[in-house]
Amino acid sequence: MTPETVVEIGQHALRTTLLVAGPMLLAGMVVGLVISIIQAATQVNEMTMTFVPKIVVVFFVMVLSLPWAIGQLTAFTRAMFDLLAGM
Repeated sequence: MTPETVVEIGQHALRTTLLVAGPMLLAGMVVGLVISIIQAATQVNEMTMTFVPKIVVVFFVMVLSLPWAIGQLTAFTRAMFDLLAGM
């Protein structure tokens, strides 16, 4: 296994990780930003007001994107097995 192959595998793994985790992270960030703006406008600083909506939205996005994420992870796993089989 050459160093170039190892770097390619690492890049592919990071790309897959970002693709799978990205929608959930983005949704949590958007909800957090909206709630922070609301808290700043109303001056209500309740900690549960930020955590509960984030958890609900991240869970909802995870459920919606689960079939796509499984497909991405399966494709990555198959590519790694094909790479190993070709060595």
